[in-house]
Amino acid sequence: MAPLALSDAERAQLAQWTRNRQARALALRARIVLRCDAGRSNRAVAAQLRVTTQTVGKWRARFVAQRMQGLLDEPRPGAPRSISDELVEAVLAKTLHEHPPDAKRWSSRRLASALGISQRAVLRIWRAFDL
Repeated sequence: MAPLALSDAERAQLAQWTRNRQARALALRARIVLRCDAGRSNRAVAAQLRVTTQTVGKWRARFVAQRMQGLLDEPRPGAPRSISDELVEAVLAKTLHEHPPDAKRWSSRRLASALGISQRAVLRIWRAFDL
């Protein structure tokens, strides 16, 4: 087992991450590293946290290799985003702050043709922002 040798700043950051209720996976990883730093074996940490020894070994090794950055989520596979942040901002700005010339509000079709994007793209953006 590789020694961790946490700095005070790393220990403080990991302790903060353990209290994060939104990112439970990150909180678990932080708990694993903190318990490993206390000198416990992978098997003991796994039993305490009710995870497998492979899980503890994986996060211990990633921490040793990459430090704090190794505990963060890596980009997921899949197609890259096809709608830029600027386009999302344009859809939101037109929807919330402008009116079409001959109506009270935008329809998804009318806004899509005004911005040169698909109707489904407009609907996805509206859905993402609960509009």
